[in-house]
Amino acid sequence: MLIRRTYEDGALALALDSPANRNALSARLVGELREALEEAGKDPAVRFVVLGHTGTTFCSGADLTEAPPMGPPELVRLLRTVVELPKPVVARVDGHVRAGGLGLLGACDIVLAGETSSSFAFTEARIGVAPAVISLTLLPRLDPRAVSRYYLTGETFGVREAVRIGLVTAPDDASGPVLEGLRAASPQGLAASKALATEDVRAAFARDGERLAALSERLFSSAEARERIAAWRR
Repeated sequence: MLIRRTYEDGALALALDSPANRNALSARLVGELREALEEAGKDPAVRFVVLGHTGTTFCSGADLTEAPPMGPPELVRLLRTVVELPKPVVARVDGHVRAGGLGLLGACDIVLAGETSSSFAFTEARIGVAPAVISLTLLPRLDPRAVSRYYLTGETFGVREAVRIGLVTAPDDASGPVLEGLRAASPQGLAASKALATEDVRAAFARDGERLAALSERLFSSAEARERIAAWRR
């Protein structure tokens, strides 16, 4: 299993547990995570989900070693599952997040990150592709000027900048009040409030999901991207 599950006092903790490949988004990991989320959505004992990780990387993005790689529609489906889950999903990051992993953060309702250990970067342009599918969860949430800078340059940035641009909610030392607040809320109140907060993101999936999945497939299958990915593998 690539998803570790633990339960405590209304919270289901799901940990990405594939540290050997830096919790890359393989077809297996994506499928197991989606299944765990769907089960959580139906379980009345689960009030909210906490999404974490093992190892020093939360998620490194697409698994570029898979052959064939996971298709973009599967990533769209996973991100949409997080956004449309009727229960809050809190990401707790204590490591590096790259590329597609950032889309997973964008899908979560609250993101908490350790200041000394966490870093973020959009690295897609460097291998000839673009942050296409993950834009569904990120463009409605992030500062537009920051999107232009970090999508294009691939620079690495830290927690304070991630908070400023809207990628991270707060440093991880805010976890106590956040989790206490979620436990104090009613299930109906949480579901209705989440639906309001995610209106723009859900609209992006309905409007642009198929188009951005097709763009991602086209870029990944291009000669330029194949050459860049092959060089990265070496």
